[in-house]
Amino acid sequence: MKNITKLFAIAIAVIGFATTSFAQVTATADASANIIGPISIMKNTNMSFGNVAVSPTVAGTVVLDVASARTKTGGVTLPVITGTVAAAKFTVSGQSGTTYAITLPASVVLTNGGNSMTVDNFLSTPSGAGALAAGTQEIFVGATLNVVAGQVSGLYTNTTDLVVSVNYN
Repeated sequence: MKNITKLFAIAIAVIGFATTSFAQVTATADASANIIGPISIMKNTNMSFGNVAVSPTVAGTVVLDVASARTKTGGVTLPVITGTVAAAKFTVSGQSGTTYAITLPASVVLTNGGNSMTVDNFLSTPSGAGALAAGTQEIFVGATLNVVAGQVSGLYTNTTDLVVSVNYN
């Protein structure tokens, strides 16, 4: 009888543990999403390298920095009468407190009839990424104008767009 009692006690214990091991508990959670307004960019100022004089035999460059200051290399002269000199300026707008990436073009071609010059080595401030602390930020863009020896006189304008892109990080 003692054995049967022990056997019953063991069976009840095993059944008790088996029942609790298959017990299921649940919890719930809320789900949400906050859709922020789209990021946008607006051009305020076009890029302009101003007046440039060239050598008939030596190529050169005009480097326009983000503060609209110019420097020259090679056979380029920057006349006293500068003309319009300006880095491109854009305003980025979006959700306050967010950051964004800046993408600049690899190059842009300026033409005057059948003549052309390449603009490359674009740089910006901020560089690479910006922050919309108050919902807006200005971007200034500079670049390098590549001038061939004996470049034909005239007004050169871009035939390919100078595209600056921004996207939330």
